[in-house]
Amino acid sequence: MNNALLDDYLRRLRLPTVGRNYAKAAKEAEGNNVTFQEYLCSLLEQEVQSRDENRRKERLRRAQFPVSKTLDNFKFDEVPALDKKAVLQLFKGTYLADNENIVFIGPQGTGKTHLSVALGVQACADGMHVRFHTAGQLLHQLVEARDEKGLLKVQDNLAKFDLLIVDELGMIDCKPDEAYLLFEVISARYEIGSTIISTNLEFKDWNSVFCTQQLTTALLDRLIHRCHIIQVNGESYRFKESVRRKKKKEVA
Repeated sequence: MNNALLDDYLRRLRLPTVGRNYAKAAKEAEGNNVTFQEYLCSLLEQEVQSRDENRRKERLRRAQFPVSKTLDNFKFDEVPALDKKAVLQLFKGTYLADNENIVFIGPQGTGKTHLSVALGVQACADGMHVRFHTAGQLLHQLVEARDEKGLLKVQDNLAKFDLLIVDELGMIDCKPDEAYLLFEVISARYEIGSTIISTNLEFKDWNSVFCTQQLTTALLDRLIHRCHIIQVNGESYRFKESVRRKKKKEVA
């Protein structure tokens, strides 16, 4: 068998995992009396799994998460008022299939960002295209694009994501024209994609971000129509962690 020729064919067919594994797999197949079909299926399965993993990693890279978070390391016992059953239901992903939204509301440090990112990571694993922004980052990107005459391109790009995550809504100070930019991005996703928003503001206070009651009402009308509203109330998890670390140092 001409291995150089086989390697060339595999390279031209873009089957790198098969190229790396076929020789070792052939020896194992021969020793275990594996049929040709089983041998071939095993090699192709490895190729498919490798490609799926590479695509997952690429989706995670494009999502631009600030950190990687999963549901496994979320401490529900630190936020006893949180509806755990409702949160676990969200991780099944049906909200994405139905183009529904999620709003996490609660004080700073209670895990809203953690849950938002974890849902985004899960969506990436499920084959969805996700983008994460803090509200400040998103606003800056939109204003910059507007000033450089590239707003439509940015808006179109954001609309293509299956899931858009807007973190820390309420931590920005908008001018009316800037608030309208945020409004356009979020409202444009109505019933065509899902949006996750985390905020420390109750809905009645959102006009502090969107400047006018009219704009706020119009946004909430679209956002909440198909929405899971999750209250994340409790003491700051980061503050409690800081206290625990301090106590450990004092004991040591």
